[in-house]
Amino acid sequence: MTFTDQYAVFGHPISHSKSPRIQQLFAIQTGQNLEYTAQDVSPEQFSERVKAFFGDGGKGLNCTVPLKELAWQFADQLSERAKLAKAVNTLAVQADGSILGENTDGIGLVNDLTGNHQISLNSKRLLILGAGGASRGIIGPLLACHPASLIIVNRTAGKAETIAGEFAGIGNISSCVYDELPNQQFDLVINATSASLSAELPPLPDGLLAEHGSCYDLAYANQPTAFVKWGHTQQAVHSLDGLGMLVEQAAEAFFIWRGIRPQTADIIALLNNERQIHAN
Repeated sequence: MTFTDQYAVFGHPISHSKSPRIQQLFAIQTGQNLEYTAQDVSPEQFSERVKAFFGDGGKGLNCTVPLKELAWQFADQLSERAKLAKAVNTLAVQADGSILGENTDGIGLVNDLTGNHQISLNSKRLLILGAGGASRGIIGPLLACHPASLIIVNRTAGKAETIAGEFAGIGNISSCVYDELPNQQFDLVINATSASLSAELPPLPDGLLAEHGSCYDLAYANQPTAFVKWGHTQQAVHSLDGLGMLVEQAAEAFFIWRGIRPQTADIIALLNNERQIHAN
């Protein structure tokens, strides 16, 4: 009898998650024997449910909203990316039985930008909207690509200033509130706020995007988000949502768990085609 390795994504809510489909497609593509399920786990249940999952022989977990900080606290050891992000979206059992915490969000974003869309980050001016956990997860990998500057803009100053201070040692990063945005244009504007989930926009001025600039929304939906639509009105060369990032961060987690890196292009194309059908 062949034992099937068990993986899961924990979140609350979780019924909308595409992760089980993506991970099963990876498993088929790479010939891996595994099962990946989505489980609704509240913050109050998190520690008990994670211990039970790994106690029953589970090999790895993804953790999504609102559990990433709890996963960061749970892990026995943290990658450098996870230490900086102060959030974990991937837990993996190590050979000695300890649990490694990793954050694959930022590298997933970078891989989608640079690999799938050929958007260069080197020496570019980057603007991130929002100073929540989503921003924390992407800043380290973005700064590792050596942009000329990275500014975090937020409705209130405190959180943005804190994050900028924590990452100041690895790149040219600063922060401001929307009313104090510098009089300059940006090559890439990334929406890391939750505004798209309610079909709203952060308070963005026209003329923010440089010529040949791009926009990227970490959120995704069957229909273009409000921020993706805004990017089109600003003549962005690319105005993208986060579906590619979702697949790329999942591929990074799969590699951490299985030691095999799946190919993502066909899976991104498949999911894009499906949502265009559903949107019509």
